[in-house]
Amino acid sequence: MASNRPAQSSSESPSEACVAEGTTQPQVLVPADMGTHDPPDVRTCLSNAEELKREGNDHFRAQRWEEALATYRSALGHLPARPQLQTRVQGRGADPIEDDSEDSRVKDEADGESSVRPESPAAQAPPTEVEIECAKARAVLHANIGACYLKLGEHKEVVAACTEALKDDPKYIKALQRRATANEQINSWSSLSSAQEDYKALLELLPSTSPDVVSIRRSLASLGPRVEAAQKRETSEMLDKLKGLGNSLLGNFGLSTDNFQFVPNGQGGYSMNFVQNPS
Repeated sequence: MASNRPAQSSSESPSEACVAEGTTQPQVLVPADMGTHDPPDVRTCLSNAEELKREGNDHFRAQRWEEALATYRSALGHLPARPQLQTRVQGRGADPIEDDSEDSRVKDEADGESSVRPESPAAQAPPTEVEIECAKARAVLHANIGACYLKLGEHKEVVAACTEALKDDPKYIKALQRRATANEQINSWSSLSSAQEDYKALLELLPSTSPDVVSIRRSLASLGPRVEAAQKRETSEMLDKLKGLGNSLLGNFGLSTDNFQFVPNGQGGYSMNFVQNPS
């Protein structure tokens, strides 16, 4: 169900908005091994990363996108790298940036239900609190980095950053929304298809009563014709390039691709006919 909490005040840190009571926490992927860091070391890393994240939030609110980006990256460098992931567990959701802009259409009020889904015998062991916190912190910082790139118009970087966030939290609403928005702007066949998948995932995660569902459905409906048009455009471009390559080779023999015609054979395929003097 949607959250009934009041809107975030201007003085509240954009990455500190709490998940409303009664909302189910999103799924977080956590590593089975935190590497060589012992808990005290990791706690220090988390504390340093949190401090830098707050500094980055200040830059973000002041619309200093480059400074915010550099600070979030610095914060990420304090955290243990993500080892090989072995299990999916229920954990606390990542708190997205609330930037009060029109492109922040999908709120963190409903992050979806998650459950433990072990993938190996080793996955039966529950993660430690510090493992969950590290996964959450990485997801938050990667999504915040994606928010900075979105403001800077670096859409491919948005996709890359949000994909990293989703590796730690596959149900991170803001990361899915930002990645879909960026892929729409990239406007290639593959990126538009990816945006479709992210919007479908958002519809599964958000409750039907969420006001964001309407805009997501509208975006999803508009993507169908765009995907089809991009597919035709890129297919045509590819065929033109292949034709140019073929002509450069066949020209050595006084031929061109126009000497070869492909006609349907009635069985779902094509037959190639040689034409001596094409019109």
